[in-house]
Amino acid sequence: MLGRVLVLSASAGAGHMRAAEAIEKAIRIRGAADDVQHLDVLKYTNQVFRHFYSRAYIDLVNRAPEVLGWLYDYLDDPKKQDDPIRAAFDRLNANPFVRYLRRYQPDVAICTHFLPSGIISSLKGEGKVQVFNSVVVTDFDVHAMWLCPHAEQYFVAIDETKVHLKALGIPEPLITVTGIPIDPVFAVPKEKRVMRRKHGLEEGRFTILVSTGGFGVGPVGHLMKALDQLGHSARVVAVCGRNEALRAELAETIAGFPRTSNVDFTLLGFTTEMDELMTAADLFVGKPGGLTTSEALAKGLPMVVINPIPGQEERNSDHLLEEGVAIRCNNLPALAYKIDTVLDTPGKLERMAESARHLGKPGAAFAVVDRLTALCQARAEAPAVVPTLGKPRYAVTRRH
Repeated sequence: MLGRVLVLSASAGAGHMRAAEAIEKAIRIRGAADDVQHLDVLKYTNQVFRHFYSRAYIDLVNRAPEVLGWLYDYLDDPKKQDDPIRAAFDRLNANPFVRYLRRYQPDVAICTHFLPSGIISSLKGEGKVQVFNSVVVTDFDVHAMWLCPHAEQYFVAIDETKVHLKALGIPEPLITVTGIPIDPVFAVPKEKRVMRRKHGLEEGRFTILVSTGGFGVGPVGHLMKALDQLGHSARVVAVCGRNEALRAELAETIAGFPRTSNVDFTLLGFTTEMDELMTAADLFVGKPGGLTTSEALAKGLPMVVINPIPGQEERNSDHLLEEGVAIRCNNLPALAYKIDTVLDTPGKLERMAESARHLGKPGAAFAVVDRLTALCQARAEAPAVVPTLGKPRYAVTRRH
């Protein structure tokens, strides 16, 4: 048993929250904890700090992605992470979280964002908390911001990331390759034809799933117009989330498309059935965020990468292209041509789907919980067998 567990995320992008929700759900299904709480740490900070985290990132994505890319590379230096001034600044602005931490007294913290893991690491370094500090990296690559001097376990997406962490000086027992945690429902097998009938989609027609809710996508109407140029017959299912204004705008845009098109569109609002829609689809078009990508991989769904955010999404995209899971479209007017080319190449889409299934880890959330349970049991039986990181000398591995 894990005892009292805090699953800690930050609402700076939806992916960190979804990973935390998946882990909390897996803990409850396993019955692995005496008590488990999921906290959005930004709700336990002051208003200015919270705005910086929740809005500044989004503003950069939408208005100056090249600046975001520069910052990502500049901060990707392990030597910059062992900074007592930054640690003190984060703790000062997160005093309500520190108070909650001391009041709840968790045995285990599972952090899907680097902000809470860094604060806990700082407190551990001063001997003020004894919590088992675990870090869940929510992209395929690990950025230096995820590193903290007092962590007992890192959970990463792929073997390459484990090799990278070892090169940085993290002892191998502190690194576990699990995949990125996604909702356990993605591990439940479902049949494509059944899901198409359930959601009113043609059983025998090529189906494209588009996620329009991500930041930095650009004008979504242009994306729909590009897909309308497909030479192959297709059904495009666009998920607009809670943005009803966008859904209405897209409906108006699509109504103006030529009626001779080979493409029909279905516009959906917020859904809790993305696993079923991904099962029903033949191709996903969207941005390569860590969580969305992991969900698609779990369903064996090939991808077309659109406008990856410089930094983590660029690196996610690199892995997908290298593994043969995705193609990338940098210019929307060429999107239909690229998809038609895939469909005209015998066996291409099937090979992409097989590569996706090979890379997918639908049980990642359970793998995190099971590994932590084993580590905590080993620590209880013989504390010396579970290493702690202490204060390592990080190797310098800046990449350009």
